[in-house]
Amino acid sequence: MIASITDTQGIVALAAAAVALAALIGCVVLSVSVSRLRRAQRAVLGENREQDLVAHSAAMQAAFEALREYVEEVAMRLDGRLSGVELALGRTIAHRALVRYDAYNELSGRQSMSIALLDDQQSGIVLSCIHHRDQARVYGKQVLGGRGELELSPEEAEAVRLAVADEQQGLTEDELPA
Repeated sequence: MIASITDTQGIVALAAAAVALAALIGCVVLSVSVSRLRRAQRAVLGENREQDLVAHSAAMQAAFEALREYVEEVAMRLDGRLSGVELALGRTIAHRALVRYDAYNELSGRQSMSIALLDDQQSGIVLSCIHHRDQARVYGKQVLGGRGELELSPEEAEAVRLAVADEQQGLTEDELPA
């Protein structure tokens, strides 16, 4: 006996074939979907297949934490070095002024001069070079906090005043402190 499509066995066979074809199509669709998922995972994780996304994100978190600690350590070292540099710069010559004058009123072309060299605490030195026809003399006086350790001549005091005023930029000659 030959079974035909119209009898019960034929209908069951056709239904089984249809279910098998639907299962095959479902398997192909799932296979393509899993393949895409693996490609996307490989793009995130690289070729290292021993990790899943959770392990990968935990490794990334640990790496970021280590980087943050390193950056904080470097920042602290830089802060320490910067403090040392700022301290050293506070003791360097930061303000200076030169005053030229004719010390003996001889019309010699204002060859005498006083120069003030001061740090940020307005301390330093004033050097005065007094020129005369036959000789030249050099004097040095220490300045502490904007005041001479010894009495300053008017020209030396003017050099100190101008050097201190150097940090108050933008003021005119009339506005400078006396």
